[in-house]
Parts: sequence; C-alpha cells; structure tokens
Amino acid sequence: MNADIAQFLVSGVTSGSIYGLIALGFSLVQNTTGLVNFAQGEFVMLGGLLSAVISQKTGLPLAVCFALAVIITCGVGVFMERGPLNSSRSREVLILVMITIGFSIFIKGSAMVVLGKRSVALPPFTGEKPFQILGASINPQALWVLGITGLVVGLLTLFFTKTLTGKAMRAVAENPLGARLVGIPERRVVMLSFLLAAFLGAVAGIIITPITTISFDAGVMLGLKGFAAAVLGGYGHLPGSMVGGLLLGVFESLAAGYISSAYKDAFAFVILLFMLFFRSGGLFGRTDLRRA
Repeated sequence: MNADIAQFLVSGVTSGSIYGLIALGFSLVQNTTGLVNFAQGEFVMLGGLLSAVISQKTGLPLAVCFALAVIITCGVGVFMERGPLNSSRSREVLILVMITIGFSIFIKGSAMVVLGKRSVALPPFTGEKPFQILGASINPQALWVLGITGLVVGLLTLFFTKTLTGKAMRAVAENPLGARLVGIPERRVVMLSFLLAAFLGAVAGIIITPITTISFDAGVMLGLKGFAAAVLGGYGHLPGSMVGGLLLGVFESLAAGYISSAYKDAFAFVILLFMLFFRSGGLFGRTDLRRA
C-alpha cells in the first residue's frame, strides 16, 4: 500500500471514530424523541474542556479527571431534558429543536465564562513516540481513540441487546405508542437517551483532546460533522451512524491530502448536501420517504 494512502486512512479512521460517536448521540435522541439535538456538539466540547481544565487546575490523575468530566456532562444532558425540553408547553418538534439550539448557546457561553476562552489540551494517555505500520506514522493516542471507540460501541451493543432497559429503548424507538401501552416509562427512556448522548459526546471530547486542542467554541464544528456522519449513515440508524462517521473521516482525510487541506471542513458539508439531495435516507436508512 502507498505510504501516503496508508497515512490518510489512519488519520481518517481516527477522526471518523470521533464523528461516529457524535453521530451515535444524534441518532439515540432522534430515535426516542424525533428531535435533532443541536447541543450534541457542546457535549463533546464539555467533555474535552472539562477534563483538560480539571487536570490542569487540580493535578488529579487523568482517570479521575475523565470520570468527573463525564459525570458533569451527563448531568448537563439530563438537566437539558428534564428542564427546558420537558418543561416546554409546546411539544411541536420545531419548538423543541429551537430549545436545543438555545441550550447549546447557553452551554457554550457558560463554558466561556467558567472555563475560560483559551484553547487547552490533555497530555497523551501513553507515550508520544509514533510508530510505523505499512509506511504510516501512527500516534499512540490514535490507538486509544480506536480502542475506546470500539469498547463503547461494544458496550452499547450489549446494552441494547441484552438488558431490559436497552430493549425498552429500542421498543420506544420502534413504536412509542405501543411501548406506552405495555407500560414502558417513555419519559424515563427519553431522559436516558439524553444521558447516553451526553456520555458519548463527553467520551469523544476526552479522547480527541490529546490530539488537538479544544476551546469553548469547538462544539459547533464537531457537532455539524457528527450530524453529517449521522445523515450519511442513515439518520437514526445506530450501526449506520458509526459507519457514516468512519466513511466521513476517511473521505475528509483523502480530500485534504489529494485536493487541499483548506477544504477539509467544507467536505463534510458537501457530503451532507449530496445525501440530502440524492439519498435522504442515507446509506442504511429509509429511502421511501416522500415529500408531503
């Protein structure tokens, strides 16, 4: 394999794993509520920024900083669902989506005031010395990204297939009315979906922060790329979200390497528009949807 192609693939799969985790968060909320949660990117920002700031300010072990960042971010996700969304008088989807946009602005502003404006980073989980495989230079942190992503996806799969709570979430996603009729507490399931979405966002933010710096305004771009990955895979399709993230990361890396790095961020939106125009159901979603 050409060394350049190998390097682009490694870089693309690494960033694609992050996009896939973010896309999973979007799809979880979509399946239980029918909403696009535009605060998903801010969960990513919070996870990375909180872990870095806590580490720098307290000197606590990285594992403790990570746990605190995840717990706080999950608390924010639950508060968002239990507070603004659950308290809204209107249950119209457009109104609720606007609430998620407003809450994302609130999170970003709060992070700027409380955690500061400067960009921060975490130290690598293990060494910094890269190693070579097939001519590609691989940063050890990339292996952490792939390993943790695989672990999280595996645990989610077990959760949805082996536990009663996971099966209840799948039931609500498939048939909300039928789930209510058999006694499944839909509101609790919705709250859990926001908690899991916040968890996925926080984990994505933590594992990417040793590779790139993060600041209070990083959530917008990460969220939009995760949304593009979710649409590419089939919005609401959980395995498709992960596949869409990996494909987007690889396409983005190849475009940056062979066309121009200046268009790296724009490439995600080109794919998003292409999918919306020509295959609105994504690669694995429904394609039989018709305009009203």
